[in-house]
Parts: sequence; C-alpha cells; structure tokens
Amino acid sequence: MIMAMQSYHIDQIDQKILSFLVKNARMPFLEIARECGVSGAAIHQRVKRLEANGVITGSRLLVKPQALGLNVCAFVSVSLSESNRYPEVIESFKKISEIVECHFVTGKYALLLKIYCFNHDHLMEILVNTIQKIPYVQSTETQISLDQAIERQVWVKEYQNTSFSANARKSQQAAE
Repeated sequence: MIMAMQSYHIDQIDQKILSFLVKNARMPFLEIARECGVSGAAIHQRVKRLEANGVITGSRLLVKPQALGLNVCAFVSVSLSESNRYPEVIESFKKISEIVECHFVTGKYALLLKIYCFNHDHLMEILVNTIQKIPYVQSTETQISLDQAIERQVWVKEYQNTSFSANARKSQQAAE
C-alpha cells in the first residue's frame, strides 16, 4: 500500500476527537461534532483520515480476563540464547493464546511477555511445557501481578502539535 502523505499533522480538533474516542470508541460522531463545534461529516472525514494515516489502528471490545476465568496475570522476562533468532521465537509465541503482549526490551532480558492463565497450575504448564521448550529460549523470570492499579489508553491531550510520520505508520503496520 502506497502512503499518500509522508507525515500527518494532528491538530487540536483531531486531538479532541481522539480524546473522546479513547474514552468511548462507541461515542456517536454527531455527539463528538457538537463537542468540537464542527459538522458530523467533518468528524467522519477526520476519523477516516486518522485511520488512513495509521493514527487510529482500530477499535475493539475489551473483555475483562477475570470474566473468562483468567485469574492469573503474569509478566515473563525471556532471555534468548541467540538474539538473531528473535523472529522465530516471536512466531512461536504468536501460537500461544495465553500470551497477550510481547515486547522487545532493553536490559538483561530480550523479551517481556504478558500472560493470562486460569490458575497457577495453568501458568506453570505454559512456562515449563510450552515457553521454556521453544528453541532459543534460554531462560525466563516470572512476576505475578497481584493487582492492576491503572488501566488506560494513552492520554491524547498531553501531546500538543504532534505529527505522525509514515515511518511510524509502517512500523505499526509491520507489528500487526
């Protein structure tokens, strides 16, 4: 896909739109339009432009893991025996449904995983019989979350006069 713009400037109206949608992705465009002082068509066009330029990467329904019986949240730091095998390890991780996030990080470990499991036995099964058996996974260190004190999206209002570059869009699209 060829990008029409090299950089997309996010103005104050875009920031307002984003702040409303981050709080409630189902908020009607006409209500956002009233709050922003523009037409509903203008909001629709701006949202489409934000999507086309990779600023908005989608909207989704969020389900509390505990509602599904996933009562254990753990963060697993992973070291690799060969760091250049990172893509192969990631492909293996993508097949493990309990892993909901994977970050390539700095420091002692190469990867940080966020995992949801039903209980501690389930977590141990995933760690010992799945993750630790993946080729090039050298070691893991696990921390269990006792409580999630903060859960939110980025706070749009803090970012004044921002531009979203084509390179950032390409990185985002490659990650998806």
